[in-house]
Amino acid sequence: MAGSAWSCTIRRTLRKGACCPDDTRSSALVDPAETCDDFLPEALRFRSPAPLVDIGANLTHESFARDLDAVLARARMAGVTHLILTGTDREHAEQAVELARRHTGLYATAGVHPHDASRWDPALQGAMRDLHQQPEVVAVGECGLDFNRNLSTPAEQERAFEAQLGLAVESGKPLFVHERDAGKRMREILHAWRDDIGDAVIHCFTADRDTLYGYLDLDLHIGLTGWLCDERRGHHLRELVGEIPLDRLMVETDCPYLLPRNLPAKLKGRRHEPALLPWIVREIAHWRNIGEAELARATTDTARAFFRLAAADGLPDAGAHQQEND
Repeated sequence: MAGSAWSCTIRRTLRKGACCPDDTRSSALVDPAETCDDFLPEALRFRSPAPLVDIGANLTHESFARDLDAVLARARMAGVTHLILTGTDREHAEQAVELARRHTGLYATAGVHPHDASRWDPALQGAMRDLHQQPEVVAVGECGLDFNRNLSTPAEQERAFEAQLGLAVESGKPLFVHERDAGKRMREILHAWRDDIGDAVIHCFTADRDTLYGYLDLDLHIGLTGWLCDERRGHHLRELVGEIPLDRLMVETDCPYLLPRNLPAKLKGRRHEPALLPWIVREIAHWRNIGEAELARATTDTARAFFRLAAADGLPDAGAHQQEND
């Protein structure tokens, strides 16, 4: 179905508590006024020239509770075929798993964010281990170190992080890693574990060249967000983005946070969402001096391999794209 036709089509779908005889996961029933091109601001009408994977979306955030169905419909329209929902603690990981069970193309991570590392105990470790056995969970995390705010002490953060590294080894699943102002210590810990853990991605990379090359030397992947689109604090990333090997690069919104500043106009409420991922791809492609379609295809191939996603499991009818512009 052509993109313009799909954008005004209502899909029959599963709502929580409803029965779907064909599949327990489904796209969402949406109000056409929420998705039809004529009703959307310009920023939300921009489509990727090739399918995209958003590797970090916080769709369990309360800001999405009212209109999640419409958010998912707009993601489809924008060409975002797969969404990895970030589980930052037990509650949000369980919610992410439930959403992934209900909606095709959604997957979850399960971990404990460094801000909450002080809560780590044997019971929480057991709950995380159980979550990692769920097929909807495709990575261990968000876990790591955040020495910027230290809402948990550095010692508590390291203890929880290393425990989750152990869980990643047990499950065989890749790592979704948070690091802020802790690059040196993060590299030391990951170096010690590198022979045991599998793939790992540094989510929302914002650090400097030395830290980047330290991660690349450890054969890690790099996730980039709308931080790059911020001329006030992301300008240093523009010089680095071309130095990341294309097969190590993935893209993410980290929504509802980090709304890109390269949008044609401000959005009401200033909430970020997966449908805006093409704007991040456009910015990265510009600074790498490559076509947006080439970048989209490469990051999607990398994400599918990293998270072991099946291409056929994407959000339905997301395959209609505008003509490639590279």
